[in-house]
Amino acid sequence: MAKTGNIILTGVSRGLGLEILEVLLADGYTVFGLSRNKTEALEVLQGQYRDRLKWLSYDLSDAVSIRTKLFKEWIGFGCPIHGYVNNAALAYDDIITNLNLSTLENMYRVNVFAPMNITKYAIRQMLLHKTAGAFVHVSSISVHTGYRGLAMYASSKGALEAFSKNTAREWGELGIRSNCLVAGFMETDMSASLDADQKSRIHQRTAMKKPTSLKSVAKTVSFLLSEEASSITGQNIFVDSGTI
Repeated sequence: MAKTGNIILTGVSRGLGLEILEVLLADGYTVFGLSRNKTEALEVLQGQYRDRLKWLSYDLSDAVSIRTKLFKEWIGFGCPIHGYVNNAALAYDDIITNLNLSTLENMYRVNVFAPMNITKYAIRQMLLHKTAGAFVHVSSISVHTGYRGLAMYASSKGALEAFSKNTAREWGELGIRSNCLVAGFMETDMSASLDADQKSRIHQRTAMKKPTSLKSVAKTVSFLLSEEASSITGQNIFVDSGTI
């Protein structure tokens, strides 16, 4: 069944974000997609879905300009928002004794502060248009099972999980839902720096002994946005090949 509604999606140019974008467009949504750069694959989708794919080049490290650049000038306050998928993220991989505060702060601007601010203005848009909307934050299995070198990155995703649960409690009475999709290890550009042995060790920690499917994650995101998931809120939904 085709779905309708306007969805904000970040990190649409490649990897999981591109996969989510394809699924949402195929399902019938209109997507306001953000990324810093435009890839060839994104251009192809723009050609296929000219009426339902709106794209903006935006660097989420600029969390301050979100209201003006995204909601006022691009989406417009007159446009109802039905969902927001927080997918874009920076990885910061290092051991704790090497922690660099400047790098940590920049990651938090992209991974935490920007999505919190987008959530703020998306809720305001939902209240303005009296729409019951849904939020999906893409989290990481690293929040729930430790990996060497991922403490800083995992902390940013853990912050989102706490934020999402409280968003659900705060706004549920108005039909606004918020969930986290806890994704397992996926074959993306973010994991490309790992060698075959490192990847094998990660896979062996899962029940299925293989990486998490991007398509499976993307389809779950679409489900969580839909009316079919109308009673699901404040949850962490694990799509992780059985890591936990």
